[in-house]
Amino acid sequence: MEIFVAVETYIDRKRSLGVTFEKAALNLRSFSKRVGDVPLETITPGQILRFLNGPRTSTVTWRVKYNLLKHFFEYWAARGILPALPMPVIRPPVPRTFVPYIYSRNEVRMLLGTARESQRPATCSIDSATLRIFLVFLYATGVFVGEALGLLQEDVDLKKGAITIRGSRFNRSRIIPIGADLQTKLQRYVTRFGRKRTLCPYFFLDKQGKAVSCHTLRATFQKLRRLAGIRRHDGAIYQPRMHDLRYTFAVHRLTSWFKQGANMNRLLPALAAYIGQVGLGSTERYLSMTPERFRKQLVKLSPQRRRKRRWREDPVLMKFLTEL
Repeated sequence: MEIFVAVETYIDRKRSLGVTFEKAALNLRSFSKRVGDVPLETITPGQILRFLNGPRTSTVTWRVKYNLLKHFFEYWAARGILPALPMPVIRPPVPRTFVPYIYSRNEVRMLLGTARESQRPATCSIDSATLRIFLVFLYATGVFVGEALGLLQEDVDLKKGAITIRGSRFNRSRIIPIGADLQTKLQRYVTRFGRKRTLCPYFFLDKQGKAVSCHTLRATFQKLRRLAGIRRHDGAIYQPRMHDLRYTFAVHRLTSWFKQGANMNRLLPALAAYIGQVGLGSTERYLSMTPERFRKQLVKLSPQRRRKRRWREDPVLMKFLTEL
């Protein structure tokens, strides 16, 4: 089988499964043009490396393209078209040094309190009420920004206090309960935009009654953050992001449970399921994201350093966390 046909067949297969495959499709087509319409079995590791080692290609991008090609060749090898994978040795990952920003409770209040001033200009396409409730929703549920933007009216059941989150990752959906306070705020928001809701299926709407634009929302948030005077003081390049409200939700929830003496072995899996984490490993990362003044100490007490030992069996860790 020639690569042009193999690429298009693979792309069609992915799309038929409902996978968002636009960027990946571009990369596969770019690779096929680079090597020419040759039989799959004639492609060599050298040809793949020449494609991957293009100009201005970061290690992260290199590894993304590598894994894309690996899955592509595995697909055809599993169907007997390829005798072996022609993949070269993968580059080692770049050490992760980025640390998400954890907003203090006072900073969250500052963001919400500054929303009206931020959206006062008539040129703003998102009004202050929408901006406030959107940020409250992120902080109260820990969902991804994209998950919140994709929320439909039919996904919000305020009578039962349940929200259906259509997962942007792995095509997974989940239903999460919400508290009475958030229910009340969302009901007020629904009433405010009642007339416009017949024209758009999405839950969060701009002034025109259309779905809130992701690009506009991110720019709006950065303006709000600057007006609220919130910025990093730890030397990091990136300033606090809207997505960091997800991390803030998890850290504030964990901190509250620690202070209450809750059973973390029972509640951590519940937190992972609530925010849509596939496994516990990534959820345990939030331990190292508690307030900045404790960050260095918590890194030393990270669960990864204690192997498979249960949290509450470590008296040093528990004593430290209960003092937060």
